[in-house]
Amino acid sequence: MRSLHVADTGIASEPTGVFTRDEIKIISARKDEPEWLQASRLAGFAAFAEAPMPSVRSEDWRYTDIGSVLKLEALALAEEVRPAATVQELPEALLATVAESRTVAGRLVQRDGSVALRELPEDLRAQGVVFTSLESAVREHPELVQKYLGTAVTPEDGKFAAMNAAFWTGGLFLYVPRNVRVQAPFRSYRWISEAGSSVFPRILVVAEAGAELSLVDEAVSPDFDRQTLAVGAVEVFAEEGARVTCVSVQNWGAGVVNLSTDRVVAGRDARVTTLGMALGGDLSRSDIRCRLTRPGSHVDLLGLYIADGSQHFDHETLQDHVSPHASSNLLFKGALRDRGRSVFRGLIRVHPGAQRTDAYQTNRNLLLSSEARADSLPNLEIQADDVRCSHAATVGQLDEEEVFYLLSRGIPKREAVRLVVFGFFGEVLVQLPLDEVREELVRAVERKLGNRGS
Repeated sequence: MRSLHVADTGIASEPTGVFTRDEIKIISARKDEPEWLQASRLAGFAAFAEAPMPSVRSEDWRYTDIGSVLKLEALALAEEVRPAATVQELPEALLATVAESRTVAGRLVQRDGSVALRELPEDLRAQGVVFTSLESAVREHPELVQKYLGTAVTPEDGKFAAMNAAFWTGGLFLYVPRNVRVQAPFRSYRWISEAGSSVFPRILVVAEAGAELSLVDEAVSPDFDRQTLAVGAVEVFAEEGARVTCVSVQNWGAGVVNLSTDRVVAGRDARVTTLGMALGGDLSRSDIRCRLTRPGSHVDLLGLYIADGSQHFDHETLQDHVSPHASSNLLFKGALRDRGRSVFRGLIRVHPGAQRTDAYQTNRNLLLSSEARADSLPNLEIQADDVRCSHAATVGQLDEEEVFYLLSRGIPKREAVRLVVFGFFGEVLVQLPLDEVREELVRAVERKLGNRGS
């Protein structure tokens, strides 16, 4: 049985362009960071510099030739911008995305290399809620940040996780204290302005015992005529009895390479739901893992992706069952047209002693053209004998009978295909416990499918 921790077999090389140790020191000095954070950055840089560029000779990267695609030497670090006094000062295209959200607990906008806007109502502040840039949290809540930052996503998680640890700027920190329940979702928006730039967003979410929160993070940009890079990291901690929902919408413009490392740590009786939607960019690779550390913990990992043109979406997942009496469920669905390509590699790992584990994993792919391709590789690694675990994967063509039935009812083919795709995605969307956000995701799918005829 395979492990997700397969050593890269690429050729190590010296860091190029702006991604140097000296640049780390400049960033840290400019921000007047504490010694522990500068040490963390330098440790991240050391791991980044020592790790080879991933190669298709490594099983983890067999289907995604990132070494041939990514041109680090041609990239610049994104500029830091002055904060916006109001939402109206944001770029028009970003403003349209922000305006679509009606129900908001708090709002944070990261524009290029810095946080441009942050809003949190006074009543939530009074309850001890913190929603701010990660940079500010380092200064204002150092004990909290140091306790959690870099403990779920570590430099050992790969070259790009290490790169984020070294070069992150701006960032987001969301903390909800014990037994505080926030019903409306917090909203995060990320924007890239310049072609050829690189951004390193980092999100840290902490829900203390009995807390409840939801976060919706959207990444948007214009289309670019040169390669542009986003290397992100997300750490979510749900303590005892916490309820956490995190939604990520990746809708970068053309030209963007998106590489993300996401981790969820679920404590006793905690319930976490994540939904990742991949729509944009040229190439997107997401390494998503949940770790169930105490009895009663439950995690739902949901995914939805639509690739067209020559887009390439790669999802690597791990449901890591450390504790007995815990459960997880993964459901990822994708629709592919033109020469769109998807890769799914998932593993359920049950540790010795993690008895009474319930874990399920399903990946289904719908091919809308003869040139589209999906590779799906689910797997199990079971080291306990009293468990219920299963995995399933399908790759299938559009059901012509369904389409024909709709055509026979007078529905145009483009609309018929759209209805079939929405029916296919419905099983994922219905599991999201946020009605308004679900409606927003439906509109995002409609826009994606409406970009051109199917």
